[in-house]
Amino acid sequence: MKAVCICMGVHLPYSPKWYWPVEGFCGMPEMDRYFDRNNIFSKFLKTSQQFLRLNDLILESVERGGKYSFDLSGPFLEQCRWDPELLESFRELGESRSVEFTGSCNYHSLSSVYPDLSWFKEEVLMYREILKELLSITPKVFVNTELLYTERVGKILSDLGFKGLIAEGSRNLMNGYDPVHVFENRLLTLLRHINLSEDLELRFSEKNWQGYPLIPEKFVDWIASMEGDVLTLYFNYANLCCHYRNESMIAEFIRKLPEALESRSIEMLTPSEAVKRFEPFKLPTLGTEQTIRYGMHNALGNHAQQLYLRELVRIGEELSGIKENKNYHELKQIFGYLQQSEIFFSMNSGNIREGYEKAVNYFSILSDFRRAVLEEGA
Repeated sequence: MKAVCICMGVHLPYSPKWYWPVEGFCGMPEMDRYFDRNNIFSKFLKTSQQFLRLNDLILESVERGGKYSFDLSGPFLEQCRWDPELLESFRELGESRSVEFTGSCNYHSLSSVYPDLSWFKEEVLMYREILKELLSITPKVFVNTELLYTERVGKILSDLGFKGLIAEGSRNLMNGYDPVHVFENRLLTLLRHINLSEDLELRFSEKNWQGYPLIPEKFVDWIASMEGDVLTLYFNYANLCCHYRNESMIAEFIRKLPEALESRSIEMLTPSEAVKRFEPFKLPTLGTEQTIRYGMHNALGNHAQQLYLRELVRIGEELSGIKENKNYHELKQIFGYLQQSEIFFSMNSGNIREGYEKAVNYFSILSDFRRAVLEEGA
């Protein structure tokens, strides 16, 4: 293996609260009607302190030669306004020039699978402006929500100036190949190596795992044994916080990883460096398949999820007809948060009863919200 790209996703959702109108649907919706922002704020404050410690650790790794990229979700960036110190910490990482920030859908939505991609494009542009405002950065590589890949968005992203894309390296997309190249596409594509990513994300602290303890030298040996140009790792940043909080060896792992890779002549690259460096490899399934982290069946595999998607599409069309109305921007913001991917995934809970109850709750929220949109347009 010649190089490694490490990308970390940071997302703290605006989780909907249990909503049931006691006296019927009425009035103009506000964020607090559907979302418990006090609880969201409380969770953010606890997590932000963990992120600060971990950002310091990443900066130390950068000073030892490491290179990383971050996929910061729109909801997370909005919450970062509550903590200027955390924002400054991410700015410092960006100023190191060894950390890259990727583009994203502003509301962490599944809008790239909507029949009309105009909302998707608007979200991408919205996120770009927020990233520029908060971190003074214009992203060159795009990471769709939950590493969602669909061939339809390639032209839009290319026209917007993106040079690369990171997506899930799932079995249906790989079709027997390994995700160890830059793949030829309308937008040059890096695909996540699922197993090695989850070794860091999920299994690192498991003492009954056969790979435990995972030291940098062992992990690098696994990478060096693979044939290919570039290996792409992607995992949730919050999971590293869990390992760190549990006093595992993750801190020492991150500190020593750059030197361990260098000892085996493996470079650490940012995604934009990787898509420039290597010749693209042709993968025919990129034109015919779609995929998402944890599988499309978990995101859109049941009736409730499909119905929720169709309702979002319908409400989006109705909302676009009232752009000149005074309450449009407030309604648009709430609509954005009602599209978060977690809402879809939670309706496919392993507990069927829990998934059903959440679906009932979400449709109650949507019904009230649609009522407000229709009244605004009347």
